Amino acid sequence: MKRLKNEAQNVRRVKLSYVFLCLGALYLILICLKFPEFYESATALGGDDSVHGLDAFLDTGEEGGELSKPHLGSAYTDGLHRILHNNVNYNAPQTPLEEALPQNTDLLPKKPRRLGYDQIATGIIRPQNMTSNSSVLERMADEAWALGLKAWDEADKYDEKEVGVNSIFEGKPESCPSSVTTTGEELAKGDRIMLLPCGLAAGSSITVIGTPRYAHREYVPQLAKSRKGDGMVLISHFSFELQGLKAVVGEDPPKILHLNPRIRGDWSGRPVIEHNTCYRMQWGTAQRCDGMPSKNDEDMLVDGFFRCEKWMRNDKVNAKEPKIFAWFERFVGRAKKPEVTWPFPFMEGRMFILTVRAGIDGFHINVGGRHLTSFPYRVGFTLEDATGLAIAGDVDVHSVYATALPTSHPSFSPQRVLDFSEKWKALPLPQNPIKLFIGILSATNHFAERMAIRKTWMQSQAIRSLHVVARFFVALNQRKELNAILRKEAEYFGDMVIVPFIDRYELVVLKTIAICDYGVQNVTAAYIMKCDDDNFIRLDAVLKEIDRVQSARSLYIGNLNLLHRPLRHGKWAVTFEEWPEDIYPPYANGPGYIISSDIAKYVVSEHLSNNLRLFKMEDVSMGMWVENYNGTKPVQYLHNWKFCQYGCMENYITAHYQSPQQMFCLWENLLKGQAHCCNS
Repeated sequence: MKRLKNEAQNVRRVKLSYVFLCLGALYLILICLKFPEFYESATALGGDDSVHGLDAFLDTGEEGGELSKPHLGSAYTDGLHRILHNNVNYNAPQTPLEEALPQNTDLLPKKPRRLGYDQIATGIIRPQNMTSNSSVLERMADEAWALGLKAWDEADKYDEKEVGVNSIFEGKPESCPSSVTTTGEELAKGDRIMLLPCGLAAGSSITVIGTPRYAHREYVPQLAKSRKGDGMVLISHFSFELQGLKAVVGEDPPKILHLNPRIRGDWSGRPVIEHNTCYRMQWGTAQRCDGMPSKNDEDMLVDGFFRCEKWMRNDKVNAKEPKIFAWFERFVGRAKKPEVTWPFPFMEGRMFILTVRAGIDGFHINVGGRHLTSFPYRVGFTLEDATGLAIAGDVDVHSVYATALPTSHPSFSPQRVLDFSEKWKALPLPQNPIKLFIGILSATNHFAERMAIRKTWMQSQAIRSLHVVARFFVALNQRKELNAILRKEAEYFGDMVIVPFIDRYELVVLKTIAICDYGVQNVTAAYIMKCDDDNFIRLDAVLKEIDRVQSARSLYIGNLNLLHRPLRHGKWAVTFEEWPEDIYPPYANGPGYIISSDIAKYVVSEHLSNNLRLFKMEDVSMGMWVENYNGTKPVQYLHNWKFCQYGCMENYITAHYQSPQQMFCLWENLLKGQAHCCNS
């Protein structure tokens, strides 16, 4: 009987093994069927040196190739503005110059045209008369152009004494009040934002007296999908934010401190307090306090305070402790004292007094006179940048008091004068062809970002030897005093191109066209790179990446995106009128990418002939233009993850979302021969 039983078990094992073999065979068949698609994605996103982008697996030279298919429909409007040229013939015979330059481009040595800081590369003319069929983007550009001309005239006539422009260069401090007070009614009239003229300093404190509102019902789609019910939950929360100055329209201001008490928790009913920072609309890692105390490790303390205090009350001796040990503790006079903590300090309908104090190493949050949480400062966020307090959410504010404020701002102190040194001025444009031109997109009030770049990677040997040229491209601001200061800055450093329209996020694409024009007209560059002013560039790594490809090839380098779909809902939604296709063409992420000069010439030529189609997302626009050009001449797409889209990675080529302080840190690391990140 035992033998028969064993045989039966063996039969079951054999049958089970057959099942696994069949499943494995089926899996292999599916892999084989899906292999081409998998290989395409892996090749494009792998960043391996042996793979040269999309044309490694796509035949871009034949008609009907995947990259030659147009992605835009007739819903797209023509270009908004024309760039004027001095009878430039883009169809002129193409003469090779040297091995370092693409042999198929018209890169003849020529004297660069004189360019005033007060105009775009060759000027922008007004768009054609607006009609009822004009797109939203066209009308937006027309309005920005009209306002820009007015702003430029005002800046040209502006009395420097009114804004104190001379004081910026002479080091005369601007006086700010040492305290600011406002009532709830005044705060509501100002969109619940209180200005802190000179920011904060160590020892500054802000006290808010308010009352949380009672919870309201809110629909949460995620909950409706994940559990039974209608997805309606009770929510009561508010935010206390220390913000910096908004850079451009359409972009949220940086958040030096985001404090978010959630009385009902994350739809769980358990109170929680979240702390975070946000720079260029990218959030950091949140610090969450949920009632459990943080560790007592020295590196976890902030100025000696816990990051999270315990706020749940527990004054009972552990009932599970053996009575003999409790008796012994009492016998030796060491009776266990009850642990006393305080309840969650925010309650619906009950007034609170919240104080945020700036310490040496971080912010300290007290409520009702008791320490609640502490949040360490993060690299790249400085106290003087906190020029506004914003309170939003389910709270009624009664009054706000800010005390011990600095009476002057570092931007208006003698420390800023030291930046205006001869050694930071740009060199004159070279007479001969160059390898690379870098156009840096910047906002009017990003003086600190531009100064950080001037002192760091713009001091690279490639730029000092004029093999590479870099220029800032800046639009105008609605504040005339900022435009007046911008002119002074441009006059002094000689490294800025001011485009004459009011800055908007949706119109960044016009700056990209200006960069292309400058790179092929004002300088004779083999390659043109576009980047943002919060992007740190390792020029040696960029040049090595370019040298991986034969100079005769048309080139598009960056962190490529394939088969990305437009968002149809939310803050960054794209309507079907704006983008009728289901997917975007292959495009490199906007913080930093490189194109060869023939592609730049194509972009400018199409814009000149009023045939260039525009889209509000400039990186997608460039992908669209490159794809159209690829239909006439094969373009080599080269992907590399190290053109970082979010933050920094070891041995990066470009590092994005880097604050001025982080840029100095990255530069110091490079001077030591180390491409290490400086993330907090």
